Amino acid sequence: MDDIFVGRLMSSPVRTVSPDTPVRTAAQEMTENGIGSVVVVDGGNDLEGILTGTDFVRIVAEGHGTSDGTVEDYMTTDVITATASESLRDVADTMIEHGFHHVPVTEPTEGVIGMISTTDLTAYISHAQSPTPE
Repeated sequence: MDDIFVGRLMSSPVRTVSPDTPVRTAAQEMTENGIGSVVVVDGGNDLEGILTGTDFVRIVAEGHGTSDGTVEDYMTTDVITATASESLRDVADTMIEHGFHHVPVTEPTEGVIGMISTTDLTAYISHAQSPTPE
């Protein structure tokens, strides 16, 4: 996996929302598209945060209602990102180390360009590895 780069496996385009998006709308976006997160961006496509299924579990566990809240109220802002030219192994190591399932892929001039997820990694491994002999 050292010679495979994030850009080859990332999902793109990525689903984005703005910080002022109602959290209920973000949840509907995730459900309708079968995705586990949305990336929060500003008007220039620069990363502001991420809202994941794990964040929704936290919202419910803490007893917060989501009818009035915005994405900004609940998103994670301390986001670790990757670039398209990073080694897949390095990003996978980061994901394991931090327990992440999603890592936004960003580039300095373009902002958010994609997402690498555990689903992307699993799909690659399932096709790249030979089956174990019986």
